[in-house]
Amino acid sequence: MKSLTLITVFVLMISGFAQNVSAQYRYSDDLYYDYPTTYELGGSIGVMNCLTDLGGNKGIGKKFVKDLNLGKTQPAGSIFMSVVYKYAVALRAEATWGIVNGSDDVLKDVKETTFGRYERNLSFRSVIFDLALVTEIHPRYFKKYYKHQKIPRLSPYLLGGIAFFTFNPKAKLNGQWIELQPLSTEGQGFTEYPDRKKYKLKQLNFPVGAGIKYKLSPLFNFSAEFVYRILTTDYLDDVSTTYIDPALYANYFTGEQLTNALLLNNRQPELNPAHTPEINGIRGNPKNNDAYFSFTVKLGFIF
Repeated sequence: MKSLTLITVFVLMISGFAQNVSAQYRYSDDLYYDYPTTYELGGSIGVMNCLTDLGGNKGIGKKFVKDLNLGKTQPAGSIFMSVVYKYAVALRAEATWGIVNGSDDVLKDVKETTFGRYERNLSFRSVIFDLALVTEIHPRYFKKYYKHQKIPRLSPYLLGGIAFFTFNPKAKLNGQWIELQPLSTEGQGFTEYPDRKKYKLKQLNFPVGAGIKYKLSPLFNFSAEFVYRILTTDYLDDVSTTYIDPALYANYFTGEQLTNALLLNNRQPELNPAHTPEINGIRGNPKNNDAYFSFTVKLGFIF
């Protein structure tokens, strides 16, 4: 709530500044408004997906769409408010909710080509909450439009900004979803691995994207938008580095937590009961951070 309050205050400050700028030419339909600054309030529905160490396609893993599992696409939605100056620049505060997941079992049909990624047998699911402040740039409106000219209804745009997001990777075990971060599946927080700190479930990301907006009427806008979130963590899926010695868990956990840690840090025995865990064997690739992205359609009310 504190972050949302700060963003609201910032948006109001920007809008107050913009309203002091006098209009030099016509911005829209005289019947409804004729101001350099307008506001837009709306919502969106769409889908969300992610790129992590889990799942993918044949081989050792490729970049972006070449390693994307479309079948893992999940629903997403948002609410937003924008302050728009001369149609050309908009400052938008937006709260987005979505789901991401990934699983090595999608590699079953190509397992001979995946160098053990299928046999790794890991999976995750996480709910995402994202609170962003982004700037939209609409190049078509950098040109002045006078009263005798018609303002374009269609406007492609670019966007970028900063966001605060929360996530919490979980894995399904015996019909229950178990939180993975507290289990230190790669020894995070253990004294034996001083370079592996506990990753935070609340972090910043950097959204970048593009969209196209269409003015349905003087009161409503419709837009379609793609946003890619650049993350500073490789633990969206709880997978990043190597396997650890499972005997270490008894030094830190007891009871059910110990049982879950032993079962979920290395799930290869579920496919091959004869499998012997390989200490320091490759579990993930720390060279590339994870990412998530969304495609949404938006309806905005102009006032």
